[in-house]
Amino acid sequence: MRTVYLVDDDDGVRKALSRVLEAEGFEVVAFESAPQFLRQASVSAASCLVLDVAMPEFDGLQLQEQLAEVGARFPIVFVSGAADVPMCVRAMKNGATDFLTKPVQSISLIEAVNKAIRRSDVQRDSLAQVQELEERYRRLSEREREVLCAVVRGKLNKQIAADLNLVEQTVKFHRARLMEHMQARTVAELVLMAAKLGFEGDCSEPPSGNPAVARH
Repeated sequence: MRTVYLVDDDDGVRKALSRVLEAEGFEVVAFESAPQFLRQASVSAASCLVLDVAMPEFDGLQLQEQLAEVGARFPIVFVSGAADVPMCVRAMKNGATDFLTKPVQSISLIEAVNKAIRRSDVQRDSLAQVQELEERYRRLSEREREVLCAVVRGKLNKQIAADLNLVEQTVKFHRARLMEHMQARTVAELVLMAAKLGFEGDCSEPPSGNPAVARH
């Protein structure tokens, strides 16, 4: 069962939206304020967050930004009774999947939540793929990593051999092992994997945000 967290300071709205979501088979956990959500919610358990914007002391946009700061990037559907363009832009720029105005239509809410969950599933699958690639990368030897960098730059075996002061046959051996360890069937697939890991044309200075690449 999918869990939807609902945060709204209006008791009537919480009950109404909870009934709509529960009727569609969602498990709903409701909170009356952002601080209560932060104290009690298990963020990893949620499939989606339905979040009011205008709340006393700590509004929905502030909560969205705080969650992003700690890496909790599950999908958020905002609801608001007084939305304006800057508010919508801020919410969407920070990763919200939808912005609904009150009174929220049942069909609009269900469609928005389902869309948010689909996007979350895609993002989770993509993250899992990258984590698997990082694990494969960690198993490469230093020489295999050097060959990978050279392949990403489009160099031929002869050029790689000259750069690394190796004979061409040795480069072919390391390249074959590299392909095997990365589970790449073609060079094009290997280059795509490297791109997902954060390698670009010159991987002597890989992006520091990628754990596996940063260890190169």
